[in-house]
Amino acid sequence: MLSKNIVLSGGFLIAALLANPAFAEVDALVSNARTLLDQSQAQKAFDLLEPQEATRAGDPDFDTVLGIAANETGQYTRAVFALERVLAVQPSNSRARAELGRALFSVGDTKASRQVLMETKQDNIPAEAAATIDQFLQAIDRTEEAARSSVKPFLEASIGYDTNINSGPGNPNVAVPAFGGLIFTLNPAGVETKDAFVTLGGGLSARYVVDPRWSLIGNVYGNARVNAKYNDFNTGQVDVNFGASYRYEKHEFSGVVQAGTYTVAGSRARDQQGLVGEWTYRLDGFRQWSTYIQWGDLMYPGQSLRDSTRTVVGTSYAHAFRDSNLIVFAGGYVGTEKERAAGVPHLGHDLVGLRFGTQKTLSDAWALFASASYEDRKYGGADPLFLVTRHDKQWSLNLGANWVPAKLWRVTPQLTLTSVKSNVAISDYNRSLFSLTVRRDF
Repeated sequence: MLSKNIVLSGGFLIAALLANPAFAEVDALVSNARTLLDQSQAQKAFDLLEPQEATRAGDPDFDTVLGIAANETGQYTRAVFALERVLAVQPSNSRARAELGRALFSVGDTKASRQVLMETKQDNIPAEAAATIDQFLQAIDRTEEAARSSVKPFLEASIGYDTNINSGPGNPNVAVPAFGGLIFTLNPAGVETKDAFVTLGGGLSARYVVDPRWSLIGNVYGNARVNAKYNDFNTGQVDVNFGASYRYEKHEFSGVVQAGTYTVAGSRARDQQGLVGEWTYRLDGFRQWSTYIQWGDLMYPGQSLRDSTRTVVGTSYAHAFRDSNLIVFAGGYVGTEKERAAGVPHLGHDLVGLRFGTQKTLSDAWALFASASYEDRKYGGADPLFLVTRHDKQWSLNLGANWVPAKLWRVTPQLTLTSVKSNVAISDYNRSLFSLTVRRDF
């Protein structure tokens, strides 16, 4: 069901289009259904009208209100049928045409939806209704753009400061229970280290539309980060994925093969390869659910004892509020990293996480964003040095802004705060990272 905060809601139609004398002389059934819609009780209105559809179909007053109620309750195909009946006998009915445009968009027929909404705009409708239709047409533009074949490369560069480039603990003196609680002093390379950095990166995303439902998709991304003083912690990353997607009405299914490598000081520190499957359900142009499963092997060159298989299942919801130019999202996931070597259960763990975020558009050039995440990791056995089963609790907060000074350019200042609380001292740390990124799309 569409909420009141998104385009062409029941509130929009009743307030902007139903304020029409033609509704002054409808029968009690239709009048009662209208009252329920006014009270945001669309499901009750639909339940009231549906049993009478077989005998009342063809009555434009009845079919119009039925179509509105069907739209509000997510019965978009039923709405299309009812509203097309209205227009068959009342071709100039702006009320029915606007709701038909909404219903057609919701079932994935953006071409027909655009035509119907453009025709509605040409009628003598209130300015508020016309502005709302413009918002809906913009949503159609975004949907159609995403469905076209495209190749989109970009380059980016960042400067910043990181208070903990190696994710090390702040205290260099650590008691080790396996040695009777003896205090050991960590190598300086294993203790929290601050430094400034520069990062250069780039990537490319591509979609080849085979037909209206099938597409081939792929992405390539890479970056290199160089620290001002501590070059032993310079890092690099390359990730590649390729696969296919299938779209059907409001559903999109995708599957990709992934591969990547992460380097430290020019040497491979971790390789990964795996598969990702995702299902996206777009309720309309402003709301969507995504559910995914990831499976992959993590390999550590020179440290094969750490090799593991990672499996994660998650879901997320995103909602764009038209009236406030606000986007919010939330998600959760569960998973496991299963050690592949025998006898090292302390290297594998189960995990559960939550993510929340928002973005507020201030103008064509400026937007603010914020996100927060939490991940809980419980390991599979006692650590051989610290004699406890490791348990990490990680919190992250990300704050920033996007500035678009010119077409295809974006400047992003952001601050990321991370805190990991662990019962294993060398895994307990805090980190603050500020960066300023300039990106150029092509």
